[in-house]
Amino acid sequence: MEFFRMLPISFFVVAFGAAFGLAAVQAGLTPLESLLMSTTVFAGASQFAALDMWGTEVSVLPLIAVVFAINSRHLLMGASLYPMLKNVSPGKRYGLLLLLTDANWAVSAQEYQSGRHNLEVILGGGLVIWLAWLVGTTLGVYFGGLLQNPKALGLDMVLGCFLFSMALGGKKTPRVLVAWLVAGGASLAAWKWLPPNMHVVVGALAGGAIGLFWLEPGARKTTEGEAGDGH
Repeated sequence: MEFFRMLPISFFVVAFGAAFGLAAVQAGLTPLESLLMSTTVFAGASQFAALDMWGTEVSVLPLIAVVFAINSRHLLMGASLYPMLKNVSPGKRYGLLLLLTDANWAVSAQEYQSGRHNLEVILGGGLVIWLAWLVGTTLGVYFGGLLQNPKALGLDMVLGCFLFSMALGGKKTPRVLVAWLVAGGASLAAWKWLPPNMHVVVGALAGGAIGLFWLEPGARKTTEGEAGDGH
């Protein structure tokens, strides 16, 4: 069910996968290398960033640093899912996290706020988005001229609008609203004054800091109770 639930947004992932496949071939990767990157890396923004640094001589350490910076938001995304994953065996836990994307994380996090532990959306949603990314990459590698500029069609806004709708549909407590405002403000400031892609990391850390230091009353009591049990 969750596979089909995330199917609509996967069609837009196909479009960006096609753009990546075309860009990869233009950067000098073979079709096989392009498909292997999408299969094993499965991180759209990071793969595009890697292509920008690609050449006859690839600087490995800077490439690793850039990819880590862009994907570091997954540290916070994974931490936010800990209450749902703490009782899952390590093999299943990290297998699920391999399929974690912004889209299925947003759905899972929203449902967790409503009291539902929905790990199926991570698995099913991640699989359909991964397959869509591979299909898109394949189309881009072999038929890239059909969709050279997804931004011209406004497709670059689809995921942002989807995440925004998830945010609006979740809890609207003062804590959540302040976290979103701080994250948005910090991200805009970083986008204006810091190096490319740093706004993703800065916004995530700023919003996460609000959640870390401003605990819900129930969570604070639970934390204090666990600390007391330790003594």
